Amino acid sequence: MQTKLLTRRFDTPNSRSIATYLADGGYAGLKKALTGMQPAEVIEEVKKSSLRGRGGAGFPTGMKWGFVPVNSPKPKYVVCNADESEPGTCKDRELMEKDPHQLIEGLLIAAYALLSKQVFIYIRGEYWYLIAILEQAIAEAREHGFVGKNICGTSFECEIVVHPGAGAYICGEETALLNSLEGYRGHPRIKPPFPAVAGLYGCPTVVNNVETFCAVPHIIVHGGDWYRSLGTEKSGGTKIFSVSGHVNRPGNYEVRMGYPLKQLIEEDCGGIRGGRKLKAVIPGGSSVPIMTAEEVEQATLDYEGMVKAGSMLGSGGVIVMDETTDVFMTTYNLIHFYNHESCGWCTPCREGTDWLLKLFKKIARGEGTTADLDTIRRLCPNIEGRSHCPLGDAAVWPITSAMKKFPEDFLKHVKPATAVPSAA
Repeated sequence: MQTKLLTRRFDTPNSRSIATYLADGGYAGLKKALTGMQPAEVIEEVKKSSLRGRGGAGFPTGMKWGFVPVNSPKPKYVVCNADESEPGTCKDRELMEKDPHQLIEGLLIAAYALLSKQVFIYIRGEYWYLIAILEQAIAEAREHGFVGKNICGTSFECEIVVHPGAGAYICGEETALLNSLEGYRGHPRIKPPFPAVAGLYGCPTVVNNVETFCAVPHIIVHGGDWYRSLGTEKSGGTKIFSVSGHVNRPGNYEVRMGYPLKQLIEEDCGGIRGGRKLKAVIPGGSSVPIMTAEEVEQATLDYEGMVKAGSMLGSGGVIVMDETTDVFMTTYNLIHFYNHESCGWCTPCREGTDWLLKLFKKIARGEGTTADLDTIRRLCPNIEGRSHCPLGDAAVWPITSAMKKFPEDFLKHVKPATAVPSAA
């Protein structure tokens, strides 16, 4: 039941070459935009599509592009966030590995729409092997007149640079990414100003995810209304979901927005491994609330549908857990990750995640009590909404939802708290 749009060339021999891409209609969207559309018309088409950012936040892409001041005398930049670091998510890696020209075309269309002459692909440090693939694809595009000066015989010119990060999760946050790209430590910036007004080098900048840019050529070729019709009214198009955990067929699956989560797990992924029962699902990467098997029953894979089901769509990293899973240990693993990846800039996140990790370690050693669980419950609200960037929220949402929905998995690890004798 997959709807292969962004992934349709994945199984084609030599899929990453420009010859394969051109034979399948590649760069037709770029040619259409440059020769038949004004920049503002491109943005309007993206708005019609209801394309929302595929990196996790889900902000409407066309609206984001529309925030860039067209009359600014400063240079404008397009930045691709290829720092795919969300646990459970591996879709961007495959898009870059198997179809890099789709990304390049999307970036060039965005650059034209935003009157930008410079594009940066900020790629996760561990994806070192993809750098050569991307640079080879850029060289091929240059040879065919798609990168550099006089692109497609027009006055439009644009350069693309691949810039590797150092593997810091925080650089998935767009302003921390921009700081890192400028050569500074990857700390998030205070907003406003937003990158659309003052981003890279203080200039108007648009930052979008790999999957988001890959959707753009299809929108321009077929139209925004067509793309929106593939999904729901507010969540247009298709989405790639990285399914891992206790399923028979893990992997990347591209389906229409609004697709039933239960159907993805039971039919596309072949059901739960070993014939066991479903216990829980983290549907959007590790930084979203966990879902029970009952909540999965009616959940649909779109932004509004996931909120209604009590979670978030996030980056699309679907982590499936069967009945043998200890949710406490799963959550312990996640807080260890977020504590390690905290940039240390603000006190609520730096000290809060450290304190949470110490409590989880204590409980895992068999030394915890119900009082420690109460402390965790008090700590989480003092981190959520109080950190410098969303990493603090991401750290506590899995904990608060897990403790609420699977209390028995936490209680079995602790002893009753001993009452403190009152002073005589």
